[in-house]
Amino acid sequence: MSITMTIRDETTAGDKTDALTLDFLNERITVRELIRSRVYQEVQDYNTKQPEHFRGLIQPTDAEKTLNGYKLRQGRQIRFDTQYQKALAAFESNGFLILVGDKQVDDLDEEIVIGPTTNEATFLKLVPLVGG
Repeated sequence: MSITMTIRDETTAGDKTDALTLDFLNERITVRELIRSRVYQEVQDYNTKQPEHFRGLIQPTDAEKTLNGYKLRQGRQIRFDTQYQKALAAFESNGFLILVGDKQVDDLDEEIVIGPTTNEATFLKLVPLVGG
């Protein structure tokens, strides 16, 4: 039996995107596994359907950021391993935060127990402040 976790994206500017659901075989996963599963699902969905925009955690190489996601300059398959490594690097350099339930997770090897109060994760992308 699999366990489902809902993933939501938000920015510090208040923008929100649609939710994504991920299935896990175990109720105990690491932050690294959460990121890997999320990136894998996004890349698989894009490569299978080849929509006009990639809606994912990390901007692919040679893609332009648009209101609808990332538009690749040339239609192509996105490489999971490249996206995954970029996502890990972004997490470690505070490019985004992950909140599980009401708690921030800080370490890639930190364990998450998926349960009634921890079945939702928010990936919070940090947006630079603009001053005058």
